[in-house]
Amino acid sequence: QVQLVESGGGLVQPGGSLRLSCAASGSISSPNAMGWYRQAPEKERELVATITSGGGTNYADSVKDRFSISRDNAKNTVYLQMNSLKPGDTAVYYCSYRRLYGVRINTWGKGTLVTVSP
Repeated sequence: QVQLVESGGGLVQPGGSLRLSCAASGSISSPNAMGWYRQAPEKERELVATITSGGGTNYADSVKDRFSISRDNAKNTVYLQMNSLKPGDTAVYYCSYRRLYGVRINTWGKGTLVTVSP
């Protein structure tokens, strides 16, 4: 089993920055992908960014010029640096872990709330 704990959410003004962290523990193995998804009120959960254990990244078009994902494999932690935040970025952000071999097991964190408001 893999456990994920998110942190770093909060209230920020438009144009501001925020850094999210997600620490993974448990039965972690490679190759894998970790990343962030978000869900705004009345909307479906959507991909924000992912990063594989090898360092490959993928971003949603809406954030790729503003957000940056990174990871520290020694700490089993993934980060999301969010810059130039907009009110539309307001959502609960969920950390994800996905095994990339055999059964593609996916694990979710409980989420951290990001609110972008004047």
